Amino acid sequence: MKGAIKKISINGFKSIRELHELELRDLNIIIGANGSGKSNFVQVFQLLMAMRQKGLQKFICENGWADNFLHNGPKSTPVISMEFEFESQSNYSKGKNFYRFELTPTVDERFLVSEERRYLNNKWMPYGSPSLESLLYDEREEKSQLNEQFHGVGYFVYQSIAQWMVYHFHDTSSMAPMRRSEIIDDNKLLRNNGSNIAPFLLKIKKQTFSPSYYRDLVNAIRLVMPFFDDFRLDVLKMGEADKVKLSWQQKGSDVPMQHYHLSDGSIRFICLATALLNPLPPSVIVIDEPELGLHPEAIRILAELIQDAAKRTQVIVATQSPLLLDQFSIEDIVVVNRKDGQSTFERLHREDFNEWLNNYSVGELWSKNVIQGGTSYE
Repeated sequence: MKGAIKKISINGFKSIRELHELELRDLNIIIGANGSGKSNFVQVFQLLMAMRQKGLQKFICENGWADNFLHNGPKSTPVISMEFEFESQSNYSKGKNFYRFELTPTVDERFLVSEERRYLNNKWMPYGSPSLESLLYDEREEKSQLNEQFHGVGYFVYQSIAQWMVYHFHDTSSMAPMRRSEIIDDNKLLRNNGSNIAPFLLKIKKQTFSPSYYRDLVNAIRLVMPFFDDFRLDVLKMGEADKVKLSWQQKGSDVPMQHYHLSDGSIRFICLATALLNPLPPSVIVIDEPELGLHPEAIRILAELIQDAAKRTQVIVATQSPLLLDQFSIEDIVVVNRKDGQSTFERLHREDFNEWLNNYSVGELWSKNVIQGGTSYE
C-alpha cells in the first residue's frame, strides 16, 4: 500500500531502548502485558503527528516534558532517534523512501530536532538546521510548486504522516466530546477522539460517491445493537452556528433517541465502525485497546472490521484481549515484552506454533503464556 510503513527503528524513546527495523505489514496486532511498552509504541505515532503539525513542544509539555520521554532519563539517553521506511511512491527516491530524525533534550526540558533527514537518490539529505519544531510542515505544499527532484521525498513523507490517525475512543463519559454537539462543517475527517462523529456521520449519510459505506456501517451497528434502526443526526441552531448531535432512531419507535441513550460500549463501537469502514481511510490507522467495554460478540464483529480495513490501509492495533486475538492469524501478531528494563518486539511465525495450533486457538496460547508475553518481574 502506498504510504504504508515498511520498517520502523526506534532508539531511546521511553521503554524502547533499541528497536531495529521492525517490519510492519498491512495488519499488525500488538500484544503485551501491562507496562510492557505497547502504549509507548502507540505514542510514537502521536509524536510524529504532532511534529508534522509543528506541535512538538506542545505535545512534550502535555505529556510530562522531555525527561519523561528519554529511556531511563537524560543521563542514560542523550538523544532519541527514529527512522521510518515507507512503501515506495516517489519517482525520485529510486524505490526507497526514508525519514529519520533525532531529538536532543534542552536545558529547559524541551526537545531540539537536532537532525532531520530524508533519503533521496541513494543518499541522505538534511531538511535544514536544528530547530525546536520539525520542518516537515514546510514540505506540505503541492509538488508542482516545488523543485520536485529535491522536494519529492519530503513532500511524500509529510503527506504520509499527515494521513496517519491514532484513534482513542476510551472517553465515553457523559461529558465526552463524542456525546456533545459539533459544528456541521467539522466533517472532513473523523477526529481521533470521535468529537465530530455526528457531523461526520451526517456527511457520509448524504454523500453519493460511496453509498455502500453508510449502508455497511448501519448494518454493522445493527449486528451489535439489534434495536438500532438508523441515525437521525438532527441539526441544531446554536447562536450563529449550525451543530449536529448524535441522535438516532430505535426500531419500532418514532421517539428520537439521544446520545445519552447509548451505553459506553455502544457509542464506542459506533466510533470504531465508522473509522474502520471508511472507504477513504488514513494511510495508517492506529487503535489502542479497541475491545474495551465491548461484548464478546461485538469483539468478533470488530475483528472482521479490522481485517476489512487492512485490505484498504495499514492497521496497527494494540490489545490484551484473547478473544480479539482469536480472530487473527498468528503471523499478524507482534509481541511486546519487558526485559532488563526495556521493551522488546517480536513478530510471530506460524512454524514456531504449528503443533500448538492443532489443539489451541491463538488467544488460548496467549492466555497460557505459550505466546510469551505475560507480566515480567524485574
